[in-house]
Amino acid sequence: MMSPNQIPDNRGPTHDATSRQTPLQVIHIIGNLMRIWSVYSMYQYLSQTGASVVLFIFSCLVPSTIIFLLMQKPWKGRPLSNNQVVPSLINGGITALYFILWGKGLKSCGPLRALLAEYSGAVLGVLSTVLYGRRGHVWKKVGGLFAMVASFYLLSRGWAMATYFPIYILCCINAEIQSEEVLGVKDMLIPMIAGILSALRRVIARRVSLKNQLKRRLHAITIAAATCFLFPVSMWDIIIGSTNVELPFSAWAFSSFILFGIILIFYVDSIAEERLHMVFSSPRHLMVAGGCIIIMEIVFKMDFSLPGFLLCAAILSFGIHQATSLDRTRKDSLQSSDLSNGVYEDQIQMAALPT
Repeated sequence: MMSPNQIPDNRGPTHDATSRQTPLQVIHIIGNLMRIWSVYSMYQYLSQTGASVVLFIFSCLVPSTIIFLLMQKPWKGRPLSNNQVVPSLINGGITALYFILWGKGLKSCGPLRALLAEYSGAVLGVLSTVLYGRRGHVWKKVGGLFAMVASFYLLSRGWAMATYFPIYILCCINAEIQSEEVLGVKDMLIPMIAGILSALRRVIARRVSLKNQLKRRLHAITIAAATCFLFPVSMWDIIIGSTNVELPFSAWAFSSFILFGIILIFYVDSIAEERLHMVFSSPRHLMVAGGCIIIMEIVFKMDFSLPGFLLCAAILSFGIHQATSLDRTRKDSLQSSDLSNGVYEDQIQMAALPT
């Protein structure tokens, strides 16, 4: 008589938690789809007009900064200390460099490879293990690193494109497809470095503050600082740094990247981390982004090979899983040693969010 009554009691909280997370998961999927849509629109705009990447990003960061400052009002509320403001300003410089390298990589490598290269930030998990982790887990992390490098190499060789995939699929080729070039490993380094910088700026943002409201206020300062750092670079690009300084206006390319590629994706990723416990450089996040990339590749009629993309994404996902997996014993030891002084939550969250 007791056993049937205990089953609903055990399953009730789990079912309620799942039902509460479902709307958040839908928001996360839609947010990533809109962001990736804006990236493909940006790539199409840059490739067709030949506009300057730096000027485009700077033109998008200026209104984004104004919107973030008006929404978060970092000058109101509890005063921010120098220990919070100074790292946020430094993070702004890293963010500016990330946007420049990512934009250059997007223009030269295409959206698919640029988006997947963002997950190269998982190498920070390997680095932290090599420096601070246990010896027994180093080879597991290094194996994940090699899997990630292999995936990026296959992407650079065009395995995600129907034209260059070894198993040539004739039905996927038509006259309207936008073909991309095969790249060398050196060409993939630009978006990969951008991915590492993106992971680094996320780590700094978490180190500065784990509180949601304070994190958003500091993010507004970071974006404002990134805009200030990009200003002299964009002026240099106008004067002598670029052969083509024209910036033809495209309402959708600019507005979509501002709203979805910079503003909305920040709040969506924050919800994913805080409520769904889904960090950016994780297999779960890669699965969501991979599905959105498949949709955009078909909609924009790109040179796309589904089997090749799935193969590269599977290898990359395996590498990320190996590179960012946690040692359960180490986690339990942290809990038992640091729970009394209140720093357990900080360390566990940083360990679980290596990128």
